[in-house]
Amino acid sequence: MRKAVEVKSGVVAEIVEKLQKSCAAVVVDYKGLTVEEVTELRKKMREAGVEYKVYKNTLVRRAAKEVGIDQFNDELLVGTNAIAFGYEDPVAPARILKEFMDSHPKMQLKMGVVEGEFYNEAQIVEFANIPSREVLIAKLLGSLKAPVSNFAYLIDALIKKQEGQEA
Repeated sequence: MRKAVEVKSGVVAEIVEKLQKSCAAVVVDYKGLTVEEVTELRKKMREAGVEYKVYKNTLVRRAAKEVGIDQFNDELLVGTNAIAFGYEDPVAPARILKEFMDSHPKMQLKMGVVEGEFYNEAQIVEFANIPSREVLIAKLLGSLKAPVSNFAYLIDALIKKQEGQEA
């Protein structure tokens, strides 16, 4: 009996550490997925630096309470759940899960915590639609480059027009 309590308290401590260390934690219902599909999802998660784990709901509730996330309660945290922990990009777990859900409709996003704030399913889906950091930087650079490029093309066109008139 004592050994089981020690093991459970160790798992709770592990979940608390992951919740504190991660910038995003998204809960998903994975019911109906095959082993191959879960393996494919885990691979995509690993490639993006996201950790995908399955824990007992009661242990997750205890850990969430310790961290101060009271929304992970008996009403929302039921069934077959897994948690995707994102450590670098706060949008990555939601984005990868949503992309995977597009081809595997059995999965369902439930809720999540991003930068310490609780979000419901609809809000997590909105996060998933945000482009990656690299895409946003590329768009910003393109926006900054466009006026300079247009000015250079204008000057070049004026020079060519003036050379054409002189000839």
